[in-house]
Amino acid sequence: MAAPEGLFTLEGRPTAQLIADQLREQIVQGIFRPGEQINESVLASQLRTSRGPVREALQRLSQEGILVSHRNRGVFVLELTDDDVREIYTVRQAMESTAADALLDAGQEQIKDTCQVLKTIVGDMAKQVAVSDWQAIARLDMQFHTSFVSGAGNSRLIRIYETLAAESRMCILNLAVAYPRIDVLVQEHQNLLDLLEAGNRAALHKAIKRHMQKAIEDLTAPRNANEITA
Repeated sequence: MAAPEGLFTLEGRPTAQLIADQLREQIVQGIFRPGEQINESVLASQLRTSRGPVREALQRLSQEGILVSHRNRGVFVLELTDDDVREIYTVRQAMESTAADALLDAGQEQIKDTCQVLKTIVGDMAKQVAVSDWQAIARLDMQFHTSFVSGAGNSRLIRIYETLAAESRMCILNLAVAYPRIDVLVQEHQNLLDLLEAGNRAALHKAIKRHMQKAIEDLTAPRNANEITA
């Protein structure tokens, strides 16, 4: 495994969690490509650490589903199929709907705090759409949804959702670099924010479902090679 450009470095004594967190980010950014093998000994050498924490980090990411371990072959970055996309976004719809109910039941103060965080993210997203920074847009897109779920205050829901968020970024960046609806991303997220702020439960559930279904359609749509852009 050659050292990819931008490979992270660690300061001080590395821990398995730190390695896992940073490797996960490298994977969702596409620095490690789907199907690429992650060599434990090479990675440990590049990070100037022992193989123990690297092995533990790879095991953690395998448990999350970001990496896939094949007996007698090694550990590889997950290759996402259209069926994976459908599963990910269907589960996200269920979890975000649950988070929406929890938020709306929690009272105005918790809703207000969450909306304030979401407003900042939508503003940042609009700036990145204006300059077509797709890496930043994908990160902010998932930051919006992760913050939405976090607002519910359910630690287990948040922990499970974080894995889905990483997989979603992999979907967006690796399967659909020519994502066709960049111009309406801000509008869609603003609509979710407005419905949460208004406390419109039924409309919010419908908007979440519509948002996820459209994402599935866009991410699984057939691509002409000439449409793909970097």
